[in-house]
Amino acid sequence: MEMLADLTGLRFICVARVTKQEWTMCSVLDRIEFNLNPGDKLDIQTTFCNSVRISQQPVIIEHASEDDEFKHSPIPEMYGFESYFSYPIYDVDGNFFGTICGLDPQPATLKIGRITNQISSFAALISRQIKMNEVFEDTKAALFDEQSAAKLREQYIAILGHDIRTPLSSLKMGIDFLSDITQDDTAKNVLTRMDNSASRMSRLISDVMDFTHGKMGSEIPLNMQHVDNLNSVLLHAVSELTLLHKECNIHCNINLEGKVHCDPERISQVLSNLLVNAIVHGDDSRPIQVNGNIVENSLVIRVSNHGDAISADAMSRLFQPFWRQQNHRDTGGLGLGLFIASQISSAHNGTLTVESDASKTEFSLKIPI
Repeated sequence: MEMLADLTGLRFICVARVTKQEWTMCSVLDRIEFNLNPGDKLDIQTTFCNSVRISQQPVIIEHASEDDEFKHSPIPEMYGFESYFSYPIYDVDGNFFGTICGLDPQPATLKIGRITNQISSFAALISRQIKMNEVFEDTKAALFDEQSAAKLREQYIAILGHDIRTPLSSLKMGIDFLSDITQDDTAKNVLTRMDNSASRMSRLISDVMDFTHGKMGSEIPLNMQHVDNLNSVLLHAVSELTLLHKECNIHCNINLEGKVHCDPERISQVLSNLLVNAIVHGDDSRPIQVNGNIVENSLVIRVSNHGDAISADAMSRLFQPFWRQQNHRDTGGLGLGLFIASQISSAHNGTLTVESDASKTEFSLKIPI
């Protein structure tokens, strides 16, 4: 909704469940203190959303007090807006669910193809998210029995990973295309956010697919090769996270000479997962140290951070899937990073260990080369 607000200039964006009887707030971005919260209800007859429900067509108003169609309507004056839009939202079965709405006390230019197309795209994305939420809620309701819960989760994420990869790839291609041709700064900012979100979705899908491989009897697939550029691959992984987390002080000392027999992308994935873990759980005021060397015919990568020591109970569960330490900031991940890192280590006939005390926490990857 923040992207939609930036795109349109409207400072109130919401998603509402709309039926014949009532209008119910589901989610909201409120920059004008409109004071509607999730769960709040409105008289359906006092909204344009009822017209959207009946006609299945969007309502767009750029300047209500000067609009021949809407200037005599009591609704804009009742809610104090000049610019407004309401687009229908459907579930995947094509049934009307509600609307995505935006409004602002100031007039705004909304009836141009670039904006209307983007609002339509957001409405379609929300429709898919609604279905996803329904699936998750149905799944949670079925997960009271622990054994059936584990099996259902594994089957579900396997299907989820396969079914989302194709449309996500199309979405990424579209974002890349639009980024190359657009000149508008606001549009560029929106596309950058969309690209970051799509990349994060791609990483999550890769995580669940790797988890599925590990839990269904097969090792994580590797592309083993003799590489002499592992040093630059790992430095690039560190550089990406350094740019993304500028608040962190990351010291990097990677010095790998000669050829290494490994899957370079998987080793980079391990390093990224360990570094993200250090960023999330470490002390922001103290540096994170990344070291990479060849020691006695083994590749050794160490990532250490300062902060609270890991408890004995947490230590025993660190490499379990879907487990995350409490009382730390949420990364929006699934709790699979360390599990996948350990699986990649095992697939390379290596080890992934951790040592933690009051001075520092250090993860060490060691694989034969």
